[in-house]
Parts: sequence; structure tokens; C-alpha cells
Amino acid sequence: MAIFFFKYYLCMFLITTMTAAATSATDASMTNSSSSTLLTTFVFGDSLTEVGNNNYLQYSLARSDYPWYGIDFDGGQATGRFTNGRTIGDIISAKLGIPSPPPYFSLSKDDDALLKGVNYASGGAGILNDTGLYFIQRLSFDDQINLFQKTKETIKAKIGDEAAKRLCNEAMYFVGIGSNDYVNNYLQPFLADGQQYTHDEFVELMISTLDQQLLRLYQLGARKTIFHGLGPLGCIPSQRVKSKTGQCLKKVNEWVVEFNSKVKKLIISLNGRLPSAKFMFADTYQEVYDLIEKPNVYGFKVSNTSCCNVDTSIGGLCLPNSKLCKNRKDYVFWDAFHPSDAANQVLAEKLFSSLFSAPPPKPH
Repeated sequence: MAIFFFKYYLCMFLITTMTAAATSATDASMTNSSSSTLLTTFVFGDSLTEVGNNNYLQYSLARSDYPWYGIDFDGGQATGRFTNGRTIGDIISAKLGIPSPPPYFSLSKDDDALLKGVNYASGGAGILNDTGLYFIQRLSFDDQINLFQKTKETIKAKIGDEAAKRLCNEAMYFVGIGSNDYVNNYLQPFLADGQQYTHDEFVELMISTLDQQLLRLYQLGARKTIFHGLGPLGCIPSQRVKSKTGQCLKKVNEWVVEFNSKVKKLIISLNGRLPSAKFMFADTYQEVYDLIEKPNVYGFKVSNTSCCNVDTSIGGLCLPNSKLCKNRKDYVFWDAFHPSDAANQVLAEKLFSSLFSAPPPKPH
């Protein structure tokens, strides 16, 4: 029942936002305003949503601006997306009729494009600042929020305080982060957090940190925020290789489910504490698990390993000298961590349809 109500209210949330934005855009177009947009979106996250910020970090080891990344993207060139084609965000943006927000570092400091939405996501990023430390350079969630604060200051300088406040309040915020806090932190035996904390302690640390981060986003103007929960990390290729039988790591998946459950409760708490807050939790764990467990149902043949023949002992990314599979559409995973373009298409369709398919709840 809780999931049903979530889908309905998220549907109404998106429809209301898009309708208001479309009306605003129509009114603005009638007065020849060139600054109107259908929907302003700000994206925060890790390599699942990055579109190229790490390309600009000279010493970052978490980069994908080389072959064979991007081989199925428009132009066939690597863009900094950690897949062979589009991210789920790219696909949903297209379905919403808006361009995918550009990476923050691709824009000049006073670029008018800042008014239309920005992607701050960074491969290797985590909720905790020490997550992904061995990538040398990456933008943690705190770093990304700092960049958004700079963006807001620029917007205020361009259109004034009141208009900037209204833009930020009416924008949509997408946050997808937390995978690296497990994969590139807690699950790494040579890092301190996995030795220092029990999982209960570690998840509480993440939730308390995330609480403050989402509160800060709210204080900067975020009112309509969707937090995308984690998928079954125990089933991604980089984790399956740790199993003697090549199966999903049950304990890791149990931890992920616990994390998602606690984030859901945090979202409810934030909405209760913060006036006008409309924070939402998007749970796609089961959909991703089904895709991995029953790939044939969705037109795939392989879900236990990646299309790109990667070396998990040196990171698991798809290097220029890696061998690719013959048919990229047969594989759920592109490299040891990230879904393929074809898988992202399926998952984006599932997420999008779930948001817009729920009928209104019956009155009590």
C-alpha cells in the first residue's frame, strides 16, 4: 500500500510540476521571452548518472572519456558516461521532452545554461566524503551541493533574488547516490570503514550524513526532490566474482535493502519536518533484480558478467584494450559496475511507466 501511494503522489508531483512549467513556458513564449524552459532539473549522483564532470578532473582515476565508452551514444564517442550509450537519466529526460542537463564543469561560470538545469554527478562519489578516496579526484555529494550553491549565487546575480528563489523552489532535483559507499568503501577490505564499523553503525552514519545533506539542499531551495534508491549491488559483476559459484552476494543485497528502508523513513521524516518539502523515494530494487535474475524475459541473454571483458582486479572498467562482446544488446551489464544502454532503456521505461500508471487512491 505504501508503494502504491508513493507512485500516485509522485505521479501527481511530476504532472503538477510539468504542467506548471509548461504553462509558464507558454505564457513566456507569448511575450517572446527567450529564457523560459519547460522544466529545470538539477542532478546529483555518481557514475550511474554522470555525464562528464570527471573529464575535467585532471587526476581522477574515475573517468570514462575513452573507448569503448560511448560507442552506442550519438556520434559514437565517449562523453564521460559510464556506459556504452545513454544513462537512465538521459532516457527519462528525453521522455519528459527536455534535454539532459549538461555537466557542471562544461559550463562557464556565468553561462545562461545554468538557468535550465545542471548535472553535478561524479563517478566515484559517495554520501561520505572518504568514499572513493583512491580515485584521487571525484566530487562527493557534499562537493556537488557546494557547486549547486555556487550555481544559485550565479542565478541570483542574473535574475534577482526572488526569481532565483522561485526557480530553485520549482525545479526538480534528482539524487542517486550511495552505491560507492558500499562498493568503493565499506566492501573494500583494505579501507578503514569496513573494519571500523559494523554494518548497523555504517548505515546509521550514512543516513545521518544524508539527512544533513538533503536538509542543506532544502535550505538552498530544493522542494521537489526524488532520491533514487540503490539496486541489488550484490548482483553486479564486480561483486559476483567474489562468490565461488558466481552467484549474487546475499548479504550485500540484504544490506542494500536495509539502507533503502532507512532512506524511505528519512524521506518521510524530512517531509514532516520541512515546510513545503515534497521529497520522494524511487525504489527500483526489485525491477533491477528481476532484470538480472530473468534476463530472457526482457530480451537479454547474459546478466552475470559484462559485455566488456574487464579485469576486476584493476578496477573493472572497460579499457581501450578490452575485448567487447559480439552483440552488446544481449548483455545487462556493460562493465563490472554499470548497466548497458539496452538495460538502461528497460529500466528507464519501467521507472517512467511506474510513475505515471498509478490511478488515484480511493478515499477512506
